[in-house]
This record gives sequence, structure tokens and C-alpha cells, in this order.
Amino acid sequence: PMDPRLITVVAPAVAQAAMDSGVAKHPIKDMEKYKRDLSSRMGIDNSLMQQLSFRAKQNPKKVVFAEADNFKVLKAALLVKDEGIAKPILLGNKDNIMELIEEYQLDFNEDEILDTREAMTDKKRNEFGQQFFDMRSRRGMTLSEAKGRMRSRNYFASMMVKNGEADAMITGVTRKYSNCIKPSLQIIGKGKNVRKIVGMYVILTKDGPLFMSDITINENPTAQDLVDITVMSYKAVKQFNVKPRIALLSYSNLGSSKSPEAVTVRKAVEILHKDYPEIVVDGELQGNFALNSDLLNESFPFTKLGGSPANTLIFPNLSSGNIAYKLIQEITNDDVIGPILLGMDKAVHVLQMGSSVREIANMATLAVVNAQVLEEEKN
Repeated sequence: PMDPRLITVVAPAVAQAAMDSGVAKHPIKDMEKYKRDLSSRMGIDNSLMQQLSFRAKQNPKKVVFAEADNFKVLKAALLVKDEGIAKPILLGNKDNIMELIEEYQLDFNEDEILDTREAMTDKKRNEFGQQFFDMRSRRGMTLSEAKGRMRSRNYFASMMVKNGEADAMITGVTRKYSNCIKPSLQIIGKGKNVRKIVGMYVILTKDGPLFMSDITINENPTAQDLVDITVMSYKAVKQFNVKPRIALLSYSNLGSSKSPEAVTVRKAVEILHKDYPEIVVDGELQGNFALNSDLLNESFPFTKLGGSPANTLIFPNLSSGNIAYKLIQEITNDDVIGPILLGMDKAVHVLQMGSSVREIANMATLAVVNAQVLEEEKN
């Protein structure tokens, strides 16, 4: 009963069957619009995902799921496949995947499954291993080690994305974040002119999306690091068709503390105001002031946020950001998309362990859009 396809897939299918059989007295003229109207009834907090889904469907991409022998991953892959969002590549133990497919009657074909242990992938593992050795030979990597790494799904999937055999990669549901991201950083790496990789979460609240950076990568950013994180977050939020309103957070408000941490945030804001006047950003601000426009206007009516709450929060360090998003997630039960990796050369996204089917499907949708954007930028 909680499966969103009851509204977005089943209802339109019933309506289409009624029209095809002649039972319907008032045929639907625009079925796609009807589907979007049904989706909109699922609440305000789903509007961002509606936009992303609509965009993804315009040009579906190949997404490799590196943990496809997990039921939740398979279910999410089927969701995005059925909705025309992505073309899944199921990476994992083929026997286990087929067992799950048969047990739960999932609509996948054997040719959508790829098992790195099978003999048919020996040639590909050797090719990828040689390529990885060429990349890492001057960093202590031997050819034997490089080929051995290709038995790991995260290394193999990263190499698939690097070589264009997949457009995007999803991992992290069953393994530690650090173990999942390392292969992608080594193989795919940062995009052109990118100085910092940034981890951003999106909290889908009843009042609209709330973007939070950096939550997963940079432990103790400098003032320049915070500038880079802010600029990358600004560009990413704009891709969601949301106008970024950014607050750099601290336990201090606009100079009320002279502690090193508060000063670092303040310096970052000074640089942003000088070098990026087009960005609506201010700080340092306490979290309640950033999100409560009445409180902000009463005490600091002169801020660049101009009387409206921030929708993008930049945290002073990894610890504060990670704690904040997890508390919000547990207290509110709002849907979360993330962590979204900003600055990678390809669309690679590492989920938090234990993500739900809906969270995995949302991330796969975003990965398709991310792949589309990167493709457009490079062309």
C-alpha cells in the first residue's frame, strides 16, 4: 500500500485499459499530464522528484547498480525501469540475483545482469585491470593488484562508468561509505576545474526542498574550501530549478563571536560577497536564524537573504553537518536524497547504508539527471 506506483502506474494503466476497451465515457486526452496530475496529489514534498522524474524520462541513461543482489536495490531498479527513468545494469552474484527475481516475480531479463566472477567477464576484468594499473602504477599499485581489484563490484562499476559502458553508478546500501567512494575517487575522480568534491543532501520537507552541504567529504574546511563548497552547492541547487538562498552556519551570528571557527566562516562570506555577487548568501548565522525569516528580520534586517528563509545550508565542518541531517531525518521522517556527490567527472552516487527502496529509486533518478547534465556540459 505504500508503493507510490499505486498512484503513478496502476491508476493510469486502469484508465488506459478502460479507454482501450471502450468502457470509459470520457477518454483522457493527455495521459502524461494525467500521470503528472496524479503524482502532484502525493504532496508538496514530492514536487521536486516529479520534476526530476519528468526530466530523466526525456533521455533515460544506463545506471549500474553495484549491489544488485540486495532485494531493496532490485526493487528500486525495477521502479526506475518500469517508469522509463533508467536502464538498469544489475551487478552482483548472478545466482543470488536470479533467485530474488524468481522469488519476487520481478520483471528483469538475464541480459540485464552482470556477474564479475563469471568467465565471460575475464577479458573485461583484465582490460579494466590493465587500465587501472596504468592509472595507479606510480602510486604503489601492481598489475596483479589492479586486476584483483576488478573483482570488487565498486571498482568494476566505476570502470564501467569511466569507459562509457554505464552512464551512472549507484552503490552504498550494504557497505561502508568510505569503502564505496574510494574506488570512484581513484578511477573517475574530479571534473575539470573542480578543486573539491562535495557531499550534499536534499531533505524533502513539506515546505519544499532543503539542501545541506558538506555532509560527507570535507572534515574541517578552510575559508576557501567553504567558498568552493558554497559555489558548487549553488550551481547544483540551480539544476533542481530552485533559486538558491544560502546561509553559512555557525554557533555565531554575524560577528558575535571571535572564535577561529566563526572567523573562518565569516572570511568565506566576505570572499563570496566580493567574488560572487550573483549568489544570494550570508553568514555566519545560527541555524534557527537561517531558517526563521521573522527571527532574522527582527534582529538582522540588512542580510543578503532579504527577508526569506535559506533553502541551502553550508556547515562549518563535517561533524556538525552529518549530525544535523541525521537528527532531522529521524525527527521528521522526511524523505532524503543523498548524499549527492558534487564535482565528480561522472555521475557516481553513494547512498547511506540501509537506504529505503524509495530513497534508492530517488537517487537513481537524480543520477540519470546528473548524467544528462554532465553530458550536456561536455558537449
